[in-house]
Amino acid sequence: MEENKKHDLSGQISSPSNYVPPEKITGNSGGEETDKVKKELENFKKELLKKFKFSISLSVIPANASKIFEEDEGLTKEEIERKPLHLMWIIPEDEFKNIPKKIKPELLKLVKESGQNLWVHIKTPVDIWNYGMDSKYEFLDAVGGSFPLHDTGFLGSVRVAVIHKTLVLRKFDKYVASYVIGGSLVRGAAGKDSDVDTFVIIDDTDVKRMSPLQLLERLRGIIYDYIREASALAGVKNILNVQVWLLTDFWDSVKDANPVMFTFIRDGVPLHDRGTFLPWKLLLQRGKIKPSLEAVDKFMKYGEQSDGIVKRRLLDAMVDIYWGVVTPTQALMMLAGNAPPTPKTMVSEVKKEFVDKEKIMSAKDLKFLEKAIKLFKDYEHGKLKEIPGKEIDLFLEESKTYDKNLKEMRKKLEGRLVVHTADQVYDDVFSLLKSIFGNKNKEELAKKFEIELVKKGKLQKRFLGILNDVSKIKQKVKTGKVTQESIDKVKRDAGELVRVLTEYMQRKELMAIEKGTIRIISGDKRVDVVLTDSGDFVLEGNEIRRIANGRISKSDIKEMEKSIADTQDRANLKLSDKSMKALGKIFGNFDIMF
Repeated sequence: MEENKKHDLSGQISSPSNYVPPEKITGNSGGEETDKVKKELENFKKELLKKFKFSISLSVIPANASKIFEEDEGLTKEEIERKPLHLMWIIPEDEFKNIPKKIKPELLKLVKESGQNLWVHIKTPVDIWNYGMDSKYEFLDAVGGSFPLHDTGFLGSVRVAVIHKTLVLRKFDKYVASYVIGGSLVRGAAGKDSDVDTFVIIDDTDVKRMSPLQLLERLRGIIYDYIREASALAGVKNILNVQVWLLTDFWDSVKDANPVMFTFIRDGVPLHDRGTFLPWKLLLQRGKIKPSLEAVDKFMKYGEQSDGIVKRRLLDAMVDIYWGVVTPTQALMMLAGNAPPTPKTMVSEVKKEFVDKEKIMSAKDLKFLEKAIKLFKDYEHGKLKEIPGKEIDLFLEESKTYDKNLKEMRKKLEGRLVVHTADQVYDDVFSLLKSIFGNKNKEELAKKFEIELVKKGKLQKRFLGILNDVSKIKQKVKTGKVTQESIDKVKRDAGELVRVLTEYMQRKELMAIEKGTIRIISGDKRVDVVLTDSGDFVLEGNEIRRIANGRISKSDIKEMEKSIADTQDRANLKLSDKSMKALGKIFGNFDIMF
């Protein structure tokens, strides 16, 4: 297949300008000439729509297509020489009977009152589709390429299909056996935003080096890519649905009486055909396309299969509902600070957390959760092989109620978590401050923090603001106006404050320990002596001895740590005479290093 090399695609579309929905047409959308025509026709359009509210569309026929419409409708030589501006007015099929006596006289009156040189072609959708049935594809191209003055969606739908057809033909040329439009648009049931359904049938009879499946996949990829391009050029919101068939596969489906093909042939209108589609349509109308006995048997079997298919889908529906129950329940457990429970332990864990502890779940909701898990377990273990539709309906309604209740539980749980978080943040910070500055009230601790840590440059000034937020958080929570976002921010800031306070306290303790420790040297020995209020501890290798009132005894790390913790001010302790004598008994002569 050779690719036709066309560069300026939009320029090939026979239209004064790219299609733009009427409500979005701007002053420069089609150049000065188009703007002028549009303005001149604006009053005529308003009067026409006011008089005939049922109008489907009104558009300007492309200048290069005027001749074929003049010939088709048999305009006289004098009428052609007047060079009128040709408009196409599409009205509902129901109004066709009123054209001669009611519509046309009123239309001629409006044209005369406008004072413009106009020729209005009155058509119904059936007339438009008859162009395709009569193989007058150039007329359909002209309709799709006409400039819209008013459109309820019909013109735009034809436009996007015509552009896509043009792209496909330029790419595959003679290999396109038929390009057919169908669906609700052709049946007259389409709305302004309805999808546009088209079928492309590609002649694959001379393709030898590629399997049918490979060929079809490649064709679909290219043809589907053109959908985006066609939609962009058409400027409409209507979704273009394209089905691509190989000619041989299509014939096979027709032979097997595929209902899709029958509907397609019956309702479809060709936008392009190489003598393939129209013969099918004629044969179908004459009753000559009939299903074989094998095809009848094949489709009869679908009835036998439907019972099993429905039962399987009902079970699938049950599984979907089950996951819709279990997953949000796991999410709520995670919100409460727990790991998501497995279905096996979910009922017991949920009962413990939400029924017994938090008291936010009712026994009815817990019972439903148990029911959902049991249904799934029975299905998983092969005990549940089918489930009636009535039970699925009930299960679905119960799951909706359960989900609604879960959302209420979440609100309650989040409210409690806010209170709990506020209490925890407050306690963590002020407990740490008490460890540093002693057992004082909140105001005194805050003052100490400011004087001793912030003003002396030991901590950054911003931590004073964080402490202020922490001190007020419990009171703010009581007002009920604290959001989860704001409490999370205070928690993050407080975590940083706790970290720097902990580091400060550890440095202070280390300094205190170092100040209350002396080192003695005796020969080659270097021994540390830790001073405390309840005695001094001698650290020699892994051995710890205690000196109290000049007496020496064995000790251990626990006793030493307790003595250090109970000592009020180790930095001001001194080695007593009794301890000096005891050390002399142990080491003999020694020197002290501070």
